[in-house]
Amino acid sequence: MAAPLPPSPRRTLLGRLSLPERNYVTDALRTETVGGIILLVAAVVALIWANTYGSGYAAVSDFHLGPEALGLHLSVAHWAADGLLAVFFFVAGVELKRELVAGELRDPKAAALPVAAALCGMVAPALVYTLTVVLGDGSGAGWAVPTATDIAFALAVLAVLGTSLPSALRAFLLTLAVVDDLFAILIIAVFFTDSIDFLALGGAFAGLVVFYVLLRTGVRGWYVYVPLALAIWGLMYNSGVHATIAGVAMGLMLRCARREGEAQSPGERMEHLVRPLSAGVAVPLFALFAAGVTLRGEALTGVFTRPETLGVVLGLVLGKTLGIFGGTWLVTRFTKAELNKDLAWADLFAVATLAGIGFTVSLLIGELAFAGDEEMVNEIKAAVLIGSLIAAVFSGVLLKLRVRRYRALSEAEELDEDASGVPDVYEQDDPEYHRRMAAIHERKAAEHRRRAERAGAAGSKPDSPA
Repeated sequence: MAAPLPPSPRRTLLGRLSLPERNYVTDALRTETVGGIILLVAAVVALIWANTYGSGYAAVSDFHLGPEALGLHLSVAHWAADGLLAVFFFVAGVELKRELVAGELRDPKAAALPVAAALCGMVAPALVYTLTVVLGDGSGAGWAVPTATDIAFALAVLAVLGTSLPSALRAFLLTLAVVDDLFAILIIAVFFTDSIDFLALGGAFAGLVVFYVLLRTGVRGWYVYVPLALAIWGLMYNSGVHATIAGVAMGLMLRCARREGEAQSPGERMEHLVRPLSAGVAVPLFALFAAGVTLRGEALTGVFTRPETLGVVLGLVLGKTLGIFGGTWLVTRFTKAELNKDLAWADLFAVATLAGIGFTVSLLIGELAFAGDEEMVNEIKAAVLIGSLIAAVFSGVLLKLRVRRYRALSEAEELDEDASGVPDVYEQDDPEYHRRMAAIHERKAAEHRRRAERAGAAGSKPDSPA
């Protein structure tokens, strides 16, 4: 009788990243963290400006510029939402492509966790919003507002708190945000396109084909791609499809798989160049002209009494948390995976709460969902800000409770005793590492023996203290 096969090892959720992936995540999150702090400052400036000199804020936001003959005579606020955010979504497209070919999403089993968490983290807020407006007899138009996570704002909160979140949780948050952005893009494309100009849309697709061919034939030069990208964006805008879709499409076309001898793929190089522009300029400028909520009258008190705004707050604070946490639990339940032994479910709950910070895309969807109703848009923006603030405070408290554990894990991940430039946890299977460490310990032992001999010689002198 054949011996029974040993049980297969259980898959570990949120395990240690590979060294290249860890380095990529560290670099990406560093840029996003700085951008998030700038974004936070821009939001505060917008609030102060709108509430101290509202007429000036409105005058700048509503100032129109651009070629009217091309259908691009837009307000400053409109340029920020449709133009600058195209840069943000371009980076999102590159991130998604890289995750699919070289990151966490390339392995279907590994991808199950962030995909399920992100999907549940978007469905649950939409359900919470819908239930709230149904019970309160409100408008269901804003169901998509609380579905988005703002990774830059979330990382800014982490930076302010000074929490040394382990790299596995940071990577989970980043990948979650990438998948979240993908679903947000689909929502914008499917649900917020009223009419389509097929001639302009055909021109945009033709431009994308040219863009793809130029990339695959190895043509280089910003003077080729920037004018082409602007033409594609302009045609996409005039087609009626939200113009940020053009940014995503171009980002997805870049090659993100490294070839032999390449330190970085073209997509990674482009992301490295454009990400600072997106995080440090494009998104903060959008926030400057989108977060200027007038906090007078019923803008604040009405948030918790009006079903639409209450639905947004509850969707961000409760829906996001329960959706992401529940989605992760379902993955462990049905795949029989187990959580990284260095982490606890409380850590995942805190990160799920942090994902309730919805800002950039939530504000954009709020403007699209209630276009033409300026008062409602203002109240929805206030709800997004308040919901995000509550989520930030709640997650901050939860993360602070585990800060000592996070610091210990972070220090262990960074420890490099042999000064090789590679953290020791990644060298445990390298014989040369252990030889280097043996030599280090031998030198330390020899030094201690010399000190012991000197101490013994000093102690044997007649006048030595008893």
